[in-house]
Amino acid sequence: MTSSNGPAVSREEFDALFETVRTWGRWTPADRGAWNRVTPEQVRRAVSRVRSGAVVPLARPWDTRSAPDNPKPALHHMTDLGDVEAPEPSVHKDFLAADYHGKGMTHLDALCHAAYRGQLYGGRAAHEVIDAAGAHYGAVGALGPLVTTGVLLDLPAVLGTAWLEPGQAVHAEDIVAAERALGVAIGEGDAVLLRSGSPRRRAERGAWDPDAASAGLHVDAVPLLAERGIALLGGDGDNDVRPSPVDGVHSPVHALALAAIGVPLLDNLDLEALSAATAEAGRFAFLLVVAPLNVPGGTGSPVTPVAVL
Repeated sequence: MTSSNGPAVSREEFDALFETVRTWGRWTPADRGAWNRVTPEQVRRAVSRVRSGAVVPLARPWDTRSAPDNPKPALHHMTDLGDVEAPEPSVHKDFLAADYHGKGMTHLDALCHAAYRGQLYGGRAAHEVIDAAGAHYGAVGALGPLVTTGVLLDLPAVLGTAWLEPGQAVHAEDIVAAERALGVAIGEGDAVLLRSGSPRRRAERGAWDPDAASAGLHVDAVPLLAERGIALLGGDGDNDVRPSPVDGVHSPVHALALAAIGVPLLDNLDLEALSAATAEAGRFAFLLVVAPLNVPGGTGSPVTPVAVL
């Protein structure tokens, strides 16, 4: 693994890759995409992986503080401080809101979140199915909860480092090497979670602008993940290495995963506790539960995924 985001990929090469991996027309309903791979049998296999019953939450805290990686902080304020009114009990209420598609909040991207060349997954024209009321195709409500096998690719653990440096790309050969080192294999219907260690780096070095530089997947890793038949892809960044190696495409992994293959994305996970728990257990595959909010027309949802070992 090199410390660069390369090699560079031309727009023509990227378009050819998009056509190679796309799965349009493969599933019904189409707007669940690769989520259709998670059958009841897949769920039963995932549940059978539970040994200790240890539950590990994978979400970052609700962050109301402005920072270079959180320019649109979430909102949280009290709306009722429990003033006593008959009859008892007094109650306490609060308000939550978030512009969650950024770098500061753990969230799920539905298939309508990203279009490439104006088309969503399956070839639907984005302007025809998305308006001010929301998305009428590929919305988060079409996904529902996901229960499947999660696979942690703990790259810093494999490399013997605390974290991957911002701008460091993860390639297909790095994924294969991580599988071998960790004794785990990515299977059909699995959720792949890539740990770069960015939350640990932030805690020790301070916040930086992840739009300018962040560790993540190079596009040359996507065909391998597509071949394995994954149902979900996530990471402790937003999955894309930055700067983007593709000329004119700022989030190429988003374009390939969401618009070409139909794989929803988990962005901005906190995988530090899971890294410690899987290392202690000596197992890097586990039961994963992801339950997005049921938002009609939503392009995604804040989530708190849970791993059960």
